[in-house]
Amino acid sequence: QVQLVESGGGLVQAGGSLRLSCVASGDMFRFNAMGWYRQAPGKQRELVASITSMVVTSTGRTTNYADSVKGRFTISRDNAKNTVYLQMNSLKPEDTAVYYCNTAPGSHYTYAWGQGTQVTVSS
Repeated sequence: QVQLVESGGGLVQAGGSLRLSCVASGDMFRFNAMGWYRQAPGKQRELVASITSMVVTSTGRTTNYADSVKGRFTISRDNAKNTVYLQMNSLKPEDTAVYYCNTAPGSHYTYAWGQGTQVTVSS
């Protein structure tokens, strides 16, 4: 059973930055496209960013972002550490949510969701 452990959240003022980390157990991490998701109170969980498992272009892995975070968030991964990161800059109050990682949409498996990490952005 793969376990996902997210960390790095916290309280930050608008315009600030945070770096989230997600460590996955097991030895299949490097084969999975991964994503960061978030769920705000009263709202459905949404995909924030995703990254492919393998290098697909000469410039690196393929990443995709929700329109609301493009230009502000950067997803990356370190397969040697079984870790996926989310660098969040220029944070806005509307980014407040619990952030989770899991396999990207369309993957063969969706792992059990971890506890997530709370991000709170004050105005």
